[in-house]
Amino acid sequence: MSRRNWLLFAAMCVIWGVPYLMIRVAVREVSPPTLVFFRTALGALLLLPIAIRRDALRPVLRCKWQWLLVYSAVEVAAPWLMLSDAETKLSSSLTGLLVAAVPLVGVAIARLQGTDDRVDGWRGFGLLLGIGGVVALLGLDVGEVHVGPLIEVAVTVVCYAVGPVIISRQLSDVPVMGVVVLSLAVTAVGYAPAAALNMPTSLPANVVWSVIGLATICTALAFIVFFALISGIGPARATVITYVNPAVAVLLGVALLGEKFTVGMAVGFPLILLGSVLAARKREVRVDGSASAPTPLAEPAPS
Repeated sequence: MSRRNWLLFAAMCVIWGVPYLMIRVAVREVSPPTLVFFRTALGALLLLPIAIRRDALRPVLRCKWQWLLVYSAVEVAAPWLMLSDAETKLSSSLTGLLVAAVPLVGVAIARLQGTDDRVDGWRGFGLLLGIGGVVALLGLDVGEVHVGPLIEVAVTVVCYAVGPVIISRQLSDVPVMGVVVLSLAVTAVGYAPAAALNMPTSLPANVVWSVIGLATICTALAFIVFFALISGIGPARATVITYVNPAVAVLLGVALLGEKFTVGMAVGFPLILLGSVLAARKREVRVDGSASAPTPLAEPAPS
């Protein structure tokens, strides 16, 4: 990879590892629906000029608006609300590690769809390893978790795994920038009434900066950088950031918020990481029938 692509890759590893910390800080003073509104509204406003300049909106609105609504609900509206609400009880570190299971769920969804991508011995072992990591993460830290937030994170993980399927099957023929901007705008409109009823009158500076950071860095800038990364190295290699983001979330949570690095994290995260790498990779078959190098199957989700 070129130096530029390495810089883009490093930036994405950090940018989508930071949201968990910012969400944890913000929900101490801002209600989850209000936080989602601010994040999506500001993100949409910042990306709108780019989408207009690229004429990326009309193709989506003209023929794909129904699937846009479905994608908006699955990839943005539902998971961002549940993730924010879960972090009112869970640490940012634990939340980031649990979301690392997205590639595992992506493999399971691919199998349920009956794709030709066979789950061989190594991938099956990876699935078991990843599941074992989740069990270890929760089982060893049983006193640190709550059932309700765990269910919310589980739904978030499933949503993040389903979103790329909708993109690839129903929205692949329209500009992805248009899909992103419109999904953010639709979500903002949907959460506007709840945000208006829960609008805070004053906020500490760290909360304000967390909300601004979520909208500008972790949403608007994140999509611009991610698309540039995909353009430079392709979607397969770009997905490797999925395996680095949780580590960034843990480091930031422990270093900046004083969260505990538990035994469950030490045991569970390596298992989830290795299991995801093994399970979410497939072997591409060339025309001559030989197998090429493995490439990731699942796409990373915006945190």
